[in-house]
Amino acid sequence: MTPTRSVFPIAPGNWLGVVGGGQLGRMFCHAAQSMGYKVAVLDPAQQCPAGMVADLHIQAAYDDAQGLDRLSELCRAATTEFENVPAPSLERLATRTRVSPGARAVAVAQNRIREKAFILEMGVPVAPYAVIHSSGDIAAAPDSLFPGILKAATLGYDGKGQHRVRTREQAQQALQSLKNAPCVLEALLPLASEISVLVARGFDGKTAVYPPSVNQHRDGILAVSAVAPGAVDPALSRQASEAALAIAAGLDYHGVLCVEFFILQDGGLVANEMAPRPHNSGHYTINACVASQFEQQVRVMAGMPPGSPRVLCPSVMLNILGDIWFDPATGTMREPGWAEALAVPEASLHLYGKLEARRGRKMGHVTVLGATLDDARLRASRVASALGIPFDLS
Repeated sequence: MTPTRSVFPIAPGNWLGVVGGGQLGRMFCHAAQSMGYKVAVLDPAQQCPAGMVADLHIQAAYDDAQGLDRLSELCRAATTEFENVPAPSLERLATRTRVSPGARAVAVAQNRIREKAFILEMGVPVAPYAVIHSSGDIAAAPDSLFPGILKAATLGYDGKGQHRVRTREQAQQALQSLKNAPCVLEALLPLASEISVLVARGFDGKTAVYPPSVNQHRDGILAVSAVAPGAVDPALSRQASEAALAIAAGLDYHGVLCVEFFILQDGGLVANEMAPRPHNSGHYTINACVASQFEQQVRVMAGMPPGSPRVLCPSVMLNILGDIWFDPATGTMREPGWAEALAVPEASLHLYGKLEARRGRKMGHVTVLGATLDDARLRASRVASALGIPFDLS
């Protein structure tokens, strides 16, 4: 582990860089600009959510040497908004500018095989699994891994590259559909709930930890995140927070890290995966916390002290997918019921500036606040009903 170190502060007015032009980069831009920084975004798309609001959009591929050098020459510090930026690109940036998180940490999170092995090294349990490189590995896998989930080792997110398999034959077919790419075969566990923990860790090792959010997924995509004092058993909350901190320290991580966990029906806790960046499940922090996850990322990059992760009130965040632009009866395009949703005064709408609505595409989110979690959930159900978002109030 590389020792933590002090870094010089970067004053407002300087440039910060982001590799990746998606919605996470967009919300980072908003946070950095509100603190007085200028932001340059590198992304190959001509139009992208972050590029629309950045002070400069460098249109270049993520591994384009000229584009990366321009970004590092201009910016005092740089980050990435998604984990599939090539690690060598971050290494190149690091020769000229401060990079948060570093290439080593991102490289671990980019590959499920390395990720699971590393989490185990940190003393944090994961679901039983086997590394799959060939059909022979499936044939040799323990019976206890069935039923299970076959997950591609790289480039999988929001349920992509994942197949539920009940038998070895199904696993063999799934491996063929993934073109025999390296995978992990993970046992299906009896789950009670899913939670995630956000950690902001500075170059000096100082940390800020948000309380766990309770998450619900639909078709592999995060649908709802709820946060409130006591929403997670205090002992499990401490265990998850300590595990996330251990993972961050083991990686010598600098920036915002999300670690997702499964709470089992027997009360056990296992780590699922980590994301080396701000995370969808942490969007509630924009409205419900003293400092948002995006402000924390700015603070770390700029060498500033961490902000408070304190939750000001219970909240429920609803993901907005492109599906709500399609009439369920006819399948034709329509404008969602924004006015009806915002008739709930405690609801805050965040749209990402994406020009085309597609089914399954993340278009925005709504955060709904309440005096209690039940209050926030009741208000969230009204918002969900107005927008045509499935929501279970029970």
